[in-house]
This record gives sequence, C-alpha cells and structure tokens, in this order.
Amino acid sequence: MRTLATLLALSASPLALAGPAMAGAVEKQPLNVAAIGMFMVFVVLTLGITYWASRRTRSASDFYTAGGGITGFQNGLAIAGDYMSAATLLGLSSMVFAKGYDGFIYTVGFFVGWPIITFLMAERLRNLGRFTFADIASYRLDQTKIRTFAAFGSLTVVSFYLIVQMVGAGQLIQLLFGLDYPVAVVVVGVVMMAYVIFGGMIATTWVQIIKAVLLLAGGTTLAFMAMSRFGFSYETLAREAITVHKDGLGMMGPGSMLADPVNVASMSLGLVFGIAGLPHILMRFFTVPNAKEARKSVFYATGFIGFFFLVVCTLGFAAVVIIGKDPQYFVNGELGGKLVGGGNMVAMHLAKAVGGNLFLGFLSAVAFATILAVVAGLALAGASAISHDLYATVIKKGKADEKSELKVSRIAAVAIGVLAIVLGILFEKQNVAFLVGLTFGVAASTNFPILILSMYWKDLTTRGALLGGFSGLISAVTLVILSKAVWVTVLGNETAIFPYEHPALFSMPLAFAVSIVVSLLDRSAAAATERARFDDQFVRAQTGHGAAGAHKH
Repeated sequence: MRTLATLLALSASPLALAGPAMAGAVEKQPLNVAAIGMFMVFVVLTLGITYWASRRTRSASDFYTAGGGITGFQNGLAIAGDYMSAATLLGLSSMVFAKGYDGFIYTVGFFVGWPIITFLMAERLRNLGRFTFADIASYRLDQTKIRTFAAFGSLTVVSFYLIVQMVGAGQLIQLLFGLDYPVAVVVVGVVMMAYVIFGGMIATTWVQIIKAVLLLAGGTTLAFMAMSRFGFSYETLAREAITVHKDGLGMMGPGSMLADPVNVASMSLGLVFGIAGLPHILMRFFTVPNAKEARKSVFYATGFIGFFFLVVCTLGFAAVVIIGKDPQYFVNGELGGKLVGGGNMVAMHLAKAVGGNLFLGFLSAVAFATILAVVAGLALAGASAISHDLYATVIKKGKADEKSELKVSRIAAVAIGVLAIVLGILFEKQNVAFLVGLTFGVAASTNFPILILSMYWKDLTTRGALLGGFSGLISAVTLVILSKAVWVTVLGNETAIFPYEHPALFSMPLAFAVSIVVSLLDRSAAAATERARFDDQFVRAQTGHGAAGAHKH
C-alpha cells in the first residue's frame, strides 16, 4: 500500500513533498461501473469538443492561444482547471484528515503565489508575449540563445510534471477502475494526444473549463452534504473532530510538518514562485485579447482556486468525524489504521458515506478527468516550446510558414505523448515524490528569475540571463538529487548530502545573483544595445502598443 505522501505525488501536487514514500503494489478496488460510465461520458464529450475545435483551428495563433478569443472569465476557469489537479481534491483533503491544522497551512501555501502573478506579471505577460513565455524573455535579448534556453527550461519542467501526471493517472485508474496499469497509461496518452493534435488550445481550454466546473460542483456538493451532518456549523464540526482525531486538541495547532523552518521556507519559495514559472500556466495569458482580460483571468482564477481550497479543507475536517468513526473504511476494521484503498482515498470514502456509490462514481471520474486535462495542457506547452521557440525561431530564424510550424507542433505533441506513456510505464514502481519538488524547484529557479528580470530590470543581458538560468537549473536538480528523497530513498545511500528536501531557498537566489552580477559586469556592445531596448519594451509592457495583432477580435 502506498503512503499518503506517495499518492499525493502520484496525483501531481507539490503536496507530495510532505514526506518520504514507500514502495509497494497498489491495491486494486472492485470494478466501479458508475465511475467507468461517467468517465466514458466525459471522454466522449471532450472528444466531441476536440472535433469542434479542430474545425476552428486554422492558424498558429488558433493552435497555441485559441486565437486570443477567450474571455477573462473563461480563461480564469481554465487557469483554475490547469492548477487544480486531482491531488487538490484527493491529496489536500487527506492531508487535513491526517494532520489537521498543518494540512490547512499547506493549503494556504499553494494559494499565495497568485497575487504575484496578478500584480507583477499578468498584464506584462499579455502585452509582451505572443505564444510562449520565451517571447517575453527574449524580447530585447539574443533571440536564438534565450529561446533555446527557455525552450530547454520549459521542456525540463514539462517532462518531469508529465511523468508524475502519467503515473498518477495510471495509479488512480488502477485504484478506482480496476484496469491494468500499462493499459491505463496508454489510454491517458492517446486521449491527451487527440486533444492537443486536433484541437490545440481551443480544445484544451474548453476541456479545462469543463473539468474545473465539474471539480468545483463535485467538491461543493460533497462539502454541502457533509456539513449537513453538523447543522452547517463549523463550531460543531471542530468540536466533534477534536474528540475523534488521534491528536485531540493538538490537531488545531501546528505540528511536525512545520517543524523545520529552513525546509518550510524553501518549500514555500518553490511553491510561490514556481507557479509563476510553469509554462502551461503562463501560456494561458496569451489566450485573451488584451491585458485587461489577462488581469480578469487571474482575478477569477484566484477566486475559484481559493474557494475550492477552503471546500477541500472542509472535506478533510468533516472526514475526520464521518470516516474516522466508521470501521468499514479502514483495513481490517481498525479505526485509526490504514484506509481501504490507500491514504489518499479520504475524499472518495467521504463521497460514498454521504452520497452512495453513484456519487462516488461521479467523483472518481472527475478525479481522473482532472489529470487527463492537466496532461493535455502540459503536452501543448511542450509542443509549443519545440515548434515555436526551437523550430520556427531558432532553426528557421523566424521564416517558417504557419503550415509547417503547425505540422511540427503536432509531430512534437505525438512525440511528447509517446515519451509520456513510456516514462509513465517505466516509473510505475519508482518513488516520484522528488519529481514534484524538482518541477517546482526548477520552475522557480530557472524560468521565474529570467522572466521577472527581463520584464523589470533594464541591465539584464543575454550573458547574465543564460548563466543565471543555467545556474538555477543545475543547482536545483543537483540539490534534489543530493537530498533524502533521491540520495537515500531512491539511490539507497545511508544519509543525504543535502539535508533539506526543497532546493528553492538555495537555487533561486543563486540564479538571481548570477544573472545580476554577470549582467553588471557585461560591457559588450551587444549588452549596451540590449539595455537600450528596455525603454521600448517598457512602453509596450505598460500600454500593449504593438502587441500581437493576431489577438484582435
């Protein structure tokens, strides 16, 4: 049986870093006909959307950014759909169930990065970018070098995140639907490739919107039914939870998960700034027609995500009472022992307890569909990095026609899909908790420093950006490898060389420091030209004057 931490990792959330993982086979559950039926309805519906979107996807702008025709409200829902993974529902509720207040603090931690995107980045991203975040980073710097670096950073983040998503999808199907793991992974890969290849960003956006609505509706309905057991009184809920939970009153205060301040600070930096460096999240800002709609996108997304996190915390506390007192949900009927199906099944057990098998089937299908939609967004971000940044700009020097660029995008999507399937199968029994930390650590240490400096600091040069970005990338990867999650758990060494689990506190400042120092020491003629171009970039960032005309609707 997997521990809570591993299942969180498999569900593709930073929560996986709550603790080490243990190896072990995943226990198959009885075939859930309702869940499979609802999942098939979702797949058929979304493939129908993909067919509709394929008839509207005629240009590179349509494929990458839905032609810039998505409204702020729609994009806000899509961003929320991109960010709310299955682990938001399954992992966070399980965390609160097991740890109480600590789980609530973790939930807040995943939320605080959004104001940074709202106030520092959203408007400038839309005004300066066209298809990918490399458009912004390379705006006044050396196009070939910076785009190559940005594409490399994006593909690194996307690849690690894809592995975790694919393994998570396979494990969830194994747990909930009773299918074999390789079959599950292939199904996810094939459906994901169909979304991206035929529908592009239009299909991916609407799949995300539908998924977000289902997740919000399902979670809210579950919370409503659960709270009805307590007369909709949080005071009653808290009083009963204290009497049932193993820690008693201690569940309402900070515990062991927040014991090491350095580790907590490093994890927090990675989560807060990693969000602002995730390619599939950044791409969403290019799907709206202007900067005003970009700001609206984040406003709505923040509201949806914040609301859902509060719902999930409610589910965790309600489950302490409803599930914690019912022996049928524990292995061998031992209250306080292992949960049937694994520690990550708290929300599913709660759904069965208050809504029966039909509601359990619905929530199971939504949980899996959630991963499916996130995988599609990641694949599109990876394909865009290959076709737009590497092929069209670096290899073809901006002279590629749209038809050939779209062809390369679709070939790249197939390649990424096949790679995701292969890696998902290879990593089936591997501890993938470290990959989640690596994803956010790399994003915070590689993409974010270069992105924010290129937008706000006049003296950034190509040389500084390259050396700083690669310093962040290499140091983040190295520190994770030397940490307990990999050095001890995966490689079998006795003690970790790097004593902390999260690299961002060390690798992100290093990236900033190297970028700044190297840029200040750079006195080349190219550097002088790059500094001189900042004023033009500043005007466009503030006003949107000259922004991509392809987005006018």
